[in-house]
Amino acid sequence: MTSTVPNAIEHADEQEPPITMFGPDFPYAYDDFLAHPAGLGQIPATAHGTEVAVIGGGLSGVVAAYELMKMGLKPVVYEADRIGGRLRTVGFDGCDPSLTAEMGAMRFPPSSTALQHYIDLVGLETRAFPNPLAEATPSTVVDLKGESHYAETLDDLPQVYRDVAEAWAKCLEEGADFSDMNRALRERDVPRIREIWAKLVEKLDNQTFYGFLCDSEAFKSFRHREIFGQVGFGTGGWDTDFPNSILEILRVVYTEADDHHRGIVGGSQQLPLRLWEREPEKIVHWPHGTSLKSLHLDGEPRPAVTRLNRTAGNRITVTDADGDIRTYQAAIFTAQSWMLLSKIACDDSLFPIDHWTAIERTHYMESSKLFVPVDRPFWLDKDEDTGRDVMSMTLTDRMTRGTYLLDDGPDRPAVICLSYTWCDDSLKWLPLSANERMEVMLKSLGEIYPKVDIRKHVIGNPVTVSWENEPYFMGAFKANLPGHYRYQRRLFTHFMQERLPEDKRGIFLAGDDISWTAGWAEGAVQTALNAVWGVMHHLGGETDATNPGPGDLFEEIAPVELPED
Repeated sequence: MTSTVPNAIEHADEQEPPITMFGPDFPYAYDDFLAHPAGLGQIPATAHGTEVAVIGGGLSGVVAAYELMKMGLKPVVYEADRIGGRLRTVGFDGCDPSLTAEMGAMRFPPSSTALQHYIDLVGLETRAFPNPLAEATPSTVVDLKGESHYAETLDDLPQVYRDVAEAWAKCLEEGADFSDMNRALRERDVPRIREIWAKLVEKLDNQTFYGFLCDSEAFKSFRHREIFGQVGFGTGGWDTDFPNSILEILRVVYTEADDHHRGIVGGSQQLPLRLWEREPEKIVHWPHGTSLKSLHLDGEPRPAVTRLNRTAGNRITVTDADGDIRTYQAAIFTAQSWMLLSKIACDDSLFPIDHWTAIERTHYMESSKLFVPVDRPFWLDKDEDTGRDVMSMTLTDRMTRGTYLLDDGPDRPAVICLSYTWCDDSLKWLPLSANERMEVMLKSLGEIYPKVDIRKHVIGNPVTVSWENEPYFMGAFKANLPGHYRYQRRLFTHFMQERLPEDKRGIFLAGDDISWTAGWAEGAVQTALNAVWGVMHHLGGETDATNPGPGDLFEEIAPVELPED
């Protein structure tokens, strides 16, 4: 058992094909596209060396730039802060450099198959992440309403938790054809995926996550809904998602995005940093030994973009924080979409009005974390009276909500994520400094573990983040509200520009919040690949006939289109 509330079905056949986060909205096999020996496509020789602006140096921007470079284009990456975006790994002042904290993405499901392609490409290792009740987690404590329960498996918790797990399984099966969709995704049965999903999108687009639970006979008990919200499934409580569209949640559970998580050894930010420096073996136009780093002056990206506008010939003109103005035939925008509304001065003519509306309506989740370094994984010590771990991965309704224990061996310094919260729970921390946050968290955890003096093990200052307060993000990740499906479809399909007026082409949206699976690095990779296809097509290129790209197959697998009237 790997989650507090498990998937609705257990797959007994170990030989079943692995699932991938390629659907259900757009069931394109990005992993197959990346693995094909023909590559992602080619551009005319006359376009070799053409500069393409890539705005945002997060994972999506770096992946897009890397693949454009391999095609023989010259990506010019603009980054306001640091390479990595929400793959942000930081250290602790004065501590061993091997001690790190993941301020953004920290756990990745095996179903992130396109992401895994790049993890393997740059030679990174992964290891199991200690989620609630995961096999890699020695023990979990669930603390609700002042009552704590210690568990190593779901069966160790009181019966009510198993009842909640069963209610969630029934709710998914009866309300969302879970088994059928999960199987179709696993078998990559595109017609069946589209058939199931088309009905559900029409039926559920206006429904909240909480409303979906309330409509199920299995969740008629408020107590069960309350426990489910506080404890949840996979990564912990999901009540902060209750106001969001149920379609967002179904995308996660269908593709098992919340199960069997792995972390990147040494930190997730290594992925975009290594891609930035990587010298691909197969590259067009550029000499061997070329990297994104070598294509940029002093090996650094251009600074923040301050203005975007269209100029004659449907060119995209970019002004940066140094006052430098450059004009491009094509550009990819991968930064948080709200940047287009606030930090960057934009011409209205950049996008059709319906796309501006979709950008403005994008709904972001808040998120906060706080980490402290400790001398050793003391939580593995045994309580003399009970024989249990003295401290455990903790889910609670107290301020901390989720506490994660991260170690690299019994004799090495370790890290505690004292609190990981979202939405209203995150906003509660916003006015507090890192030390003030830590004091509140230690008090809450002290009430759960009165015998444990966490403070005496702390060996450095805490590090914290509130993504809603980060000036180049203004939120952690997109999460659609009911009725937002049409907006998301406009943003995701923006790379298909032949249907747009000529004066609205040439700039391509990409990034996590453009994807159907925001909050997961896989979405950043997939939309980067869509944008790469779009730029290639825009510049007169094409894919190999044996390896059609996402745009080539678009009409066969396009997302469901709901009526506007």
